[in-house]
Amino acid sequence: MSDIVAEGSQKRPLLVFVNEVAGGRKLLEAVRERTEAGTVSQVIVAAPQNQPTIGTRIDREDLYASARARVEVTMSVFAAFGIDSVGQVLDPAPQLALGDAIRANQPSEVLFSALYDTRFGIARKDLAEVCREIAEPEVRFTHIPVRVEEDAIRLDLSHVLVVATKTVNAPDLVSRLKELASRRPHRYTIICPRSEEVSEEQVVRDLAATIAELYRADVDATGLPISSDDPFEAVRNAIEYYRIDEILISTFAGEQSRWLQSDLIGRVREISDKPVSHVESGRAPAAFASVVAEGGEH
Repeated sequence: MSDIVAEGSQKRPLLVFVNEVAGGRKLLEAVRERTEAGTVSQVIVAAPQNQPTIGTRIDREDLYASARARVEVTMSVFAAFGIDSVGQVLDPAPQLALGDAIRANQPSEVLFSALYDTRFGIARKDLAEVCREIAEPEVRFTHIPVRVEEDAIRLDLSHVLVVATKTVNAPDLVSRLKELASRRPHRYTIICPRSEEVSEEQVVRDLAATIAELYRADVDATGLPISSDDPFEAVRNAIEYYRIDEILISTFAGEQSRWLQSDLIGRVREISDKPVSHVESGRAPAAFASVVAEGGEH
């Protein structure tokens, strides 16, 4: 059977299902491949209102906002590469949410994006396999894990947790991330704890812009706004969940930072044996990164 869609045949939507995470370079590549082939009528980005693993101190009423932010970050990254999409926020249970999305949209394919080896329920079932059974055989199901398995054994790759909210799209920070990745392969997980000083909409735009810029430099990154306003708890949860090689905390230079006033860097050092770097955006390049952990200049 030919892979070319016959003239006049009906195109169907592509469903991008993001569970707990936002973005992903492999996900973007897959979406670009499908849309450029001309076989997709519409790209739909959907997320369940489930509890994010990172930043677990979240009120029930914030679950919708958290899911919406994941959808909006992913859509904004797509838009930066010329891909139009629409978003949907669905049932808190991912397997129910996927079933609802398939019935409502009748997609030709599901691109399922989740953290590697995501499990759920008392029986700790593999979520991707459960969702595959829901979709197939009527709908093609492609699992795109955010962290691929081989990363765990790649000694040449550094997985860096980046903690930034107001500075998440600051030129100094973005340049630093690209500079580090130019020296050796890096994968960044960017978390943005809530701040009263910047709106959620602005954080979504800034985070998506940074992720898109890293993708243009062929650097892997994912990120999500965190509904919790406690950056320490967000970092601690991330350390427990991810295989972290380094931690980078970003603030503006020359201003009173609540994170610094609360000794966020020192507290993180106490709970992690990984190098902790502090990037101050706005300083001269020669002094714009100071390493707080032992080991000297990064």
